[in-house]
Amino acid sequence: MTLNHHRVGAGDPLVLVHGVGSRWQVWGPTIDILAESFDVIAVDLPGFGASQPLPRTDVPALADALADFLTEQGIERPHLAGNSMGGHIVLDLAARGLARSVTAYSPIGFWDTPGRIWCQQALGRAKNLCQLLRPAVPALLGSTAGRSALMGLVFGKPWQLPADAAVLTVEGLLGAGGFDAALASFTRVRPVTAGALPDIPVTIAWGNRDILLTYATQSRRARQLHPTARHVTLRGSGHTPFYDDPEGCARLLLDQK
Repeated sequence: MTLNHHRVGAGDPLVLVHGVGSRWQVWGPTIDILAESFDVIAVDLPGFGASQPLPRTDVPALADALADFLTEQGIERPHLAGNSMGGHIVLDLAARGLARSVTAYSPIGFWDTPGRIWCQQALGRAKNLCQLLRPAVPALLGSTAGRSALMGLVFGKPWQLPADAAVLTVEGLLGAGGFDAALASFTRVRPVTAGALPDIPVTIAWGNRDILLTYATQSRRARQLHPTARHVTLRGSGHTPFYDDPEGCARLLLDQK
C-alpha cells in the first residue's frame, strides 16, 4: 500500500511511525539529526496526515498496511521506531520478523483497563475541545499559557513548543479521518510480549511526564513484560517526546547502529 511519507538521508533504513491523531511531522525535531546516519522514512499511516484511509482503520489493519508499504518500497528489515499507537505497531512488525531493531516511545498496550479507558476518553475529549475552539486555536496557541493549557496532555514542556508546530498538531488531529476508528480499536489492543520478538535490539522509552499513558504504571508493566529490553526514562518529556528532548530521542536510535 502506498503511504505518504518523507524520506531523507542515507545509510541503514529507519522507519518512523507516529501515534493516533498525528502524522509524520511529529518527528520533525529529530529528522535532521537522524538523517546524518540513516535513510529516514517517516510515514503517514492510513487515515492520518496525507495518506488515504482504509475501509477498516483499526490498529491491526494499520500494522498490515505498514508491512505492505515496506514490501512495496523494497525496505527489508529496517530499524523501526514508533510513538504511542505507532510504538505498538512497530513492536507488532518486529514480532513478524520485519525489523533489525525496534524502538518504542510510550507504546500503547501496557495499560490496565482503567488506564486504557482514560487514554481513550482523554484523547476523545481533546479532539472535541479542539473542534469546539477551532476558530480561536491560532490565537490561543500563540501564547505560552494557551499552549500549556491545550497541549499538556501529550507534550511534557508544551510552553516550549513552537506556536506554528502547536497549530499544525491540532490541525493534524482534526483532519485525521482515521482517528475515531483507530482510537475505538484500542479496546482490543494487547501488549506485544518479549517472547513474541526475535533476538533483536529492543528499546522502550517513556517520558516521566507522560500523563496519557502514565509513566509510573505503564512503563513498569513494560519492564515486567520485556525484562531483557533496554528501558529508558526520558526526563522532562511527555507522551510525545520529540519536541521535549529531540537530542535524547535521536540518541536512542543512533545507539542502535
